[in-house]
Amino acid sequence: MHTDPISDFLTRVRNASAANKDICVAPHSKLKAAIAKILLDEGFVKEVKEGQDEKGHKTLEIGLKYVDGEPSINGIERVSKPGLRLYAKSSDIPRVLNGLGVCILTTPKGVMKDRDARRNKLGGELICNVW
Repeated sequence: MHTDPISDFLTRVRNASAANKDICVAPHSKLKAAIAKILLDEGFVKEVKEGQDEKGHKTLEIGLKYVDGEPSINGIERVSKPGLRLYAKSSDIPRVLNGLGVCILTTPKGVMKDRDARRNKLGGELICNVW
């Protein structure tokens, strides 16, 4: 049993990209699918598909992207953890590498990246930073 499935998902993506794997497979959830969609929209991964494992459970298959042999994800870290939840108002959402990275957060309007949350004046729980 995982106490933090989001952290497990981010670790799977980080380890697969560091090992130069083509695809990363993780258990499916709506929150993980929303995070993967943001990674796809921002150009960190090349594709996101839903699949099934041998037991019939839904999975997320993430096609990792590489630029000149280097992973496009240089870093991915969990910000808010089960032991210490971190929330931010729209004016206090941190910028990752002065805007080169992206901060993913949950808001009352759903999961979104930091720029969209600031534009819509929405705060929420900071999930992770990706650069």
